[in-house]
Amino acid sequence: MSRSIVAALQIGSLPGGKAETLAQILSWEQAIVDAGARLVVMPEALLGGYPKGERFGTQLGYRLPEGREAFARYHANAIDVPGAETDELAALSARTGADLVVGVIERSGHSLYCTALFFTAQDGLVAKHRKLMPTGTERLIWAQGDGSTLPVVEGSAGRLGTAICWENYMPLLRTAMYAKGVEIWCAPTVDERDMWQASMRHIACEGRCFVVSACQVQDSPQQLGTEVENWPAERPLINGGSVIVGPLGEVLAGPLVGERGLLVAEIDTAELARVRYDFDVTGHYSRPDVFELSVDERARPGVKFI
Repeated sequence: MSRSIVAALQIGSLPGGKAETLAQILSWEQAIVDAGARLVVMPEALLGGYPKGERFGTQLGYRLPEGREAFARYHANAIDVPGAETDELAALSARTGADLVVGVIERSGHSLYCTALFFTAQDGLVAKHRKLMPTGTERLIWAQGDGSTLPVVEGSAGRLGTAICWENYMPLLRTAMYAKGVEIWCAPTVDERDMWQASMRHIACEGRCFVVSACQVQDSPQQLGTEVENWPAERPLINGGSVIVGPLGEVLAGPLVGERGLLVAEIDTAELARVRYDFDVTGHYSRPDVFELSVDERARPGVKFI
């Protein structure tokens, strides 16, 4: 059946850390079931946290001891993949019958990755995508992914792919994912700007695919009991903006702003043949005689033992 319900779960990381945040995710189980969702996309860095405003004690050329302590705490709050948290998420997927795409901070040794995990109701954890290019000062705390984690997953609602936050602005990454036949583009993010809405509509129209973007929502630093330098105390730290978009760029649901919630829409992947009739970006509308993209999907570990 080509029709299905897809959803974006707009919540945020909680101050109590990954255990409290995981409990919050699990508390939405009945809402997911009641919605009949076949796919639920969750925000970037939901498990592990997006440390907006944190400096990690760094100035150009040196690091302060308090920054090392801050990173150690952040590292401790990250998750192992696979691990206890992924087992819980796999069980949630199985109980609800919904595939999940979840933004996490993945711990690998003493390096951290901003990662999106894919779960299917039948098989649990099936794939992951590590953010290729952390944005700005994210590069201080997150390692770069490589081409070995660019999956497209056969989900119950359609073929699922993902790009995390500002990766969505990488034209060559988008082209690679379009060529893999993505039908539902999952975009975990913490970007709350109006421009993000325009970008999601553009990607849906460019890729002739459905887009489900889930953004965190975070209270003001004052409400969280923290301080962020030069941040107005009353302003939310992250104000949401989750949205679901159809393959001609039409908004199907949202944006959901300033509140927690499960944003849902019905989609029909049978529509994709109709909308790609006049524009198939890596098919009949491409010019392989002029442009060619090569994608290296090999894993790139720092050390190889041969």
